[in-house]
Amino acid sequence: MTDAREGRRPAGELEAAVMAALWAAGAPLTPGRVQTGLGSGLARTTVATILTRLHEKGVVSRERQGRGYAYFPVQDAPGLTARRMHTELDRDTDREAVLARFVAQLSPGDEQFLRRLLENDER
Repeated sequence: MTDAREGRRPAGELEAAVMAALWAAGAPLTPGRVQTGLGSGLARTTVATILTRLHEKGVVSRERQGRGYAYFPVQDAPGLTARRMHTELDRDTDREAVLARFVAQLSPGDEQFLRRLLENDER
């Protein structure tokens, strides 16, 4: 007997696909429109659940459209990545050690770029 979960994609992958569809649209989308844009055979209810979870995380916002909602991203892709980095940093009790290890693992080019940003105080 085959486990029904074997064919499922990880939630993070589905969230990333939904976010990509929202960014590409450039306008608020209903779950049905996101589903059509994904073209992946996902049920509309699955897409609606993903959008609700993204809304609860503060990653997307929504506006009333008819009897439902249309969703749009709160940040662009780099902003969302920066937010995730902050979330991970906040989870650890030794913030200094995490930052030190992060910087130690940067490529030389990334390290130079980070130095320029800090020197110029561009945030």
